[in-house]
Amino acid sequence: MSERGFIQDRLVPVGSILMVILVIWYIAAYAMNAPFQRDFDRRTDVTRTGTEFLLATMSQPKPTMPAPHQVAENLWKNTLTVKPWSKRSLVYHSWITLSATLLGFAMGTALGVAIAIGIVHIPALDRSLLPWIITSQTIPILAVAPMIIVLLSAIGVTGLLPKALISTYLSFFPVAVGMVKGLRSPDILHLDLMRTYSATKLQLLWKLRIPASVPFFFTSMKVAIAASLIGAIVGELPTGAVAGIGSKLLAGSYYSQTIDIFAALIAGSIVAIMLVSFVDILGRFVNARMGAKQS
Repeated sequence: MSERGFIQDRLVPVGSILMVILVIWYIAAYAMNAPFQRDFDRRTDVTRTGTEFLLATMSQPKPTMPAPHQVAENLWKNTLTVKPWSKRSLVYHSWITLSATLLGFAMGTALGVAIAIGIVHIPALDRSLLPWIITSQTIPILAVAPMIIVLLSAIGVTGLLPKALISTYLSFFPVAVGMVKGLRSPDILHLDLMRTYSATKLQLLWKLRIPASVPFFFTSMKVAIAASLIGAIVGELPTGAVAGIGSKLLAGSYYSQTIDIFAALIAGSIVAIMLVSFVDILGRFVNARMGAKQS
């Protein structure tokens, strides 16, 4: 893609949406902060011009809705002006959550692939296991997370593993469903040709089904790794964690620090974008090595 095409096809649409979001955000910040500011000015007998009132709604220490520049200032302060290993740093808290995310994602991916292979090769699993897998995802994660934490704490398992298991619970499903579709994607003529050469089920799997499933695998992994991050953050909430993005959200809610809450959410979004982008780049590399055409 040429530089001009990249700007027209990627930067302009993304930049336009970002500008719209910022405008709506500022309008919402003014609308939600204005009632408190009017009440505060009335109680303190302060008279402001329209511009001064607008600026006051955008600079409250504990606003109902923080303005974008307040969140950006908080992100700058807690990422670039403190040491990365400091407990005040969002980099430190992001790393704590990221470690649980990656462990849960690895376990979820392995579990999803194993389930998919079993479903494709064992018809009984297709009829019995797949409906239960789908049903499991209808249970709210906020209901499951405290149960997992409490049960594992009862047997002395704490720390990283409980959060990783919650991530596993959310991430295995898209991998399993995507791989089932991918493993079943080879053309029937190709399957018949392999059987003509007396290929075993293992040879069919390794030489035909798995290569055909690679595009499906990486597509499902992009969904799974984002779900895994959500699981890690949710897993930090019922534990009263002292580190991680979830702990920042809890602390912000306890002390009405809405700016900290939004900064933690943005930090989590940045981590998610980085993870999904890494999986996308890895998928493009693997597909290119396998001779697939790149869009």
